[in-house]
Amino acid sequence: MAKLTQDELLAQFEEMTLIELSEFVKAFEDKFDVTAAAPAAAVVVAGGGAAAEAPEEKDEFDVILTGAGDKKIQVIKVVRELTSLGLKEAKDLVDGAPKPLLEKVNKEAADKAAEALKAAGAAVEVK
Repeated sequence: MAKLTQDELLAQFEEMTLIELSEFVKAFEDKFDVTAAAPAAAVVVAGGGAAAEAPEEKDEFDVILTGAGDKKIQVIKVVRELTSLGLKEAKDLVDGAPKPLLEKVNKEAADKAAEALKAAGAAVEVK
């Protein structure tokens, strides 16, 4: 397998979504037993094998950031805690609202994230 240069890797990362990058960082941390950032609020991703039997009983939710409100800096801080993104990436996500922040998380994690974002002054939807 050919070795990729740093520029080639960065080009590949540029094509990934924030969620994909976040998942990559987690996989990298697990594989090499390292941490990229200080411990943050843990987001538990629900297992993909169990499909909901009734449509009203969803087990996976998306947290959508619809607006930053007046306290943009506080919202950026919460986004960084929830996603382990860097400052610039979190700011870009907040500035580009509405954007999905977390995808396919369990109800408890989605509600906890939505509460933290609302407390910081953000407008949030949980779908």
